[in-house]
Amino acid sequence: MVIVEERLNKMSTDINVLIKKMPHAQDLSLPVYMSEYAAGMDLCAAVAGDVILEPGKYKLIPTGIAIALPHGYEGQIRPRSGLALKHGLTLLNAPGTIDADYRGEIKVILINHGETAYYLKRGDRVAQLVIQAVARAILKQVDNLPETLRGEGGFGHTG
Repeated sequence: MVIVEERLNKMSTDINVLIKKMPHAQDLSLPVYMSEYAAGMDLCAAVAGDVILEPGKYKLIPTGIAIALPHGYEGQIRPRSGLALKHGLTLLNAPGTIDADYRGEIKVILINHGETAYYLKRGDRVAQLVIQAVARAILKQVDNLPETLRGEGGFGHTG
């Protein structure tokens, strides 16, 4: 019974996302969730050949896909923890945002914070794509904000 309820709950949050493979990525797999409860789908590098990423350098890496998100959703591009831990690789603008009205190829800005060069190959998993609901703010200008215990304390104010 619990398994059935979990699967029903999971299915109730599924959304349809249209995806297009770019001409230079026809041989690559579509993004995929690597486990049953994974939040992100792995994105592959759609590079023409091997790419060397020297320490301290960054490069724009194509993924070979474009998507059409429903209104009210965004795509978040996040680093892969294994690349960060093993090689010091991360995304320069993490998380990156894909707006619902963007239709171009998804590309990631990969940076090497490691001490050695990293050799990226075609099809390597370079980032994750997380689809997230978005709330749009309606800003209301006021002269004063409501008081809180924290107040204006910021950046390390709690120790």
